[in-house]
Amino acid sequence: MVKLIFKKMMLFYVALALVTSPVELLAAHKKANKRIISSQRNALGKHRISSRYQSGRIGTQRVSVSRNLQAQREFVAEERYDGRGVLQLASSKALIINQNTGEVIYAKNTNLPTPIASITKLMTAMVMLDAKQSLEDVIEISDEDVDYLKGTTSRLSVGSGLTRGDMLQVALMASENRAASALANNYPGGKTVFVKAMNAKALELGLNSTRFVDPTGLDSENVSTAEDLAKMVQAAYQYPEIRSATTTASREVYVEGRSYPVNFNNTNGLVRGGEWEIGLSKTGFINEAGRCLVMQTTIAGEPMIVVLLDSYGKLTRIGDAKRIRRWVEYNSEPRPTTTGQENTVASGRIS
Repeated sequence: MVKLIFKKMMLFYVALALVTSPVELLAAHKKANKRIISSQRNALGKHRISSRYQSGRIGTQRVSVSRNLQAQREFVAEERYDGRGVLQLASSKALIINQNTGEVIYAKNTNLPTPIASITKLMTAMVMLDAKQSLEDVIEISDEDVDYLKGTTSRLSVGSGLTRGDMLQVALMASENRAASALANNYPGGKTVFVKAMNAKALELGLNSTRFVDPTGLDSENVSTAEDLAKMVQAAYQYPEIRSATTTASREVYVEGRSYPVNFNNTNGLVRGGEWEIGLSKTGFINEAGRCLVMQTTIAGEPMIVVLLDSYGKLTRIGDAKRIRRWVEYNSEPRPTTTGQENTVASGRIS
């Protein structure tokens, strides 16, 4: 009897196992399929994300390459340009004025306010020189002179000491931001009073569309127009120290505390090249301002003030300057000239 009961129980368990096994196997199979599908979906998603990322990178690279090629084409075009035809410039704002007569030779968007970057340093130099402070006094770079706005670097470390004259030299010639800041911080009353003096000087010169908030030009709220900057160049040209500093190709400066001199170069390649007759020069660049260049230079025997603002490439402001020279030389007397005017700007003398 016991054996019979045991045999029936064994048969029951066997039958139960035969019934449930396919169900469990089916469930396991479905679970495995879900895992595979999920894994495939994740892989596909990652692939799409990666593809989008790569596509974005390629797109960015294409834009960058396109801009570089455009800049290179402008430079090549300058090499081929002989001065004939309409003068086309890469700079979005430009002005050429005969310094002797005040005649506007060429004008493009000259009354549009725009950030001016380190062109600011011309005003910094004038305000410092107007204060009649000794150029022989040694002043130091402090932590207040470090650029925490744009994060630009400098060859003048905190604690470096230079004469005020050398600070002026490297601020103008090499566009040293810490040097310009140090000049303002060592002004009677400090930087705040110095910036007020910059704006007062601007009003004195009739720069009605010009505003300064710092002495370096790193702040994009330093704004002006091509018309105002032509007046500012004219004013800065009256200072022998500014003319000398801005037209020096390079200079070794002895920094207090160092046993060897530090060499600084002019940021304007035309000055370094030595082929132009330049009486004053200043470059500028921040992203908001683009590439900028102002000069007093002699073209076709005439002293000219040239203002080039917001050029998009590293080479184009220099290319623009060369195009201007060829255009002015080709169209000088006895050939008839055109103004090249794109936006209506009244011709007139500068004060």
